[in-house]
Amino acid sequence: MLFNILDEILNITIPVGILVFTFVPMERVFPAKPGQKFFRPGWRLDMLFLIGQYVIWSGAVFWILAQVDDLLYSIGPVAVQSTVRQWPLWVQAIVVVLASDMLIYWGHRLQHSNEFLWRFHKTHHTAEHLDWLAAHREHPLDTVYTVGLINLPAMILGFPLETIIIVIAFRGVWAIYLHSNVRLNIGPLKYIIGCPELHHWHHDLDRRAGNYANLSPLMDILFGTFKLPDHEPEQFGVSEPSPSSYVGHLAEPLVPKQLMHRQSKF
Repeated sequence: MLFNILDEILNITIPVGILVFTFVPMERVFPAKPGQKFFRPGWRLDMLFLIGQYVIWSGAVFWILAQVDDLLYSIGPVAVQSTVRQWPLWVQAIVVVLASDMLIYWGHRLQHSNEFLWRFHKTHHTAEHLDWLAAHREHPLDTVYTVGLINLPAMILGFPLETIIIVIAFRGVWAIYLHSNVRLNIGPLKYIIGCPELHHWHHDLDRRAGNYANLSPLMDILFGTFKLPDHEPEQFGVSEPSPSSYVGHLAEPLVPKQLMHRQSKF
């Protein structure tokens, strides 16, 4: 029992420690919003989201993927699957990243236009301060939607679960970078590679501000949703009321709006 508890503690502290020692120095040296404190407003809530993600939800998502892997593989095109399995791991990873970026763009854009999907995705946009920690503010069912959208087609086409898990981990770290309080001048590369200033404008109060892509803004440029002023947004968050607690955020999308007349106090 003691060793299980210690394992759980290590499962949290090691990745969190790596994130802190990676992103906090970057936020101090290259701040998008100078003067933002480490313990800024809302950090406790975002820490709860981080703990929930690493202790409960990520493991649950990986477990679900493992359970459906064989089923999805059995319904896929055999010829394509055979070809994919012969590719080196690095080729598989690149193909999954490029293909999933297109799926993310349209799936993410739909999250902002469809009221049902927005109920869950809104949780992520309630963060009023962006940094490496705010990236973890996400409703678990919103995570299921995103992970499923990105990875289920790849599993049907025969990409091994090991490749998919590597891509999920990479995208997770990239998402933390995009939310970090960092502004780096990468010149013309900003039209090819996603960067924090692009994603910061996605978190503007305007729900349809644009910048729906993830690893590359090319889809945004192609479909007219690219936005990159030369300054940070004045305010992040949403223009509608939202809970102030972790339990409230988990419950709000599941309860009819007329019943959510007050925020959870837990």
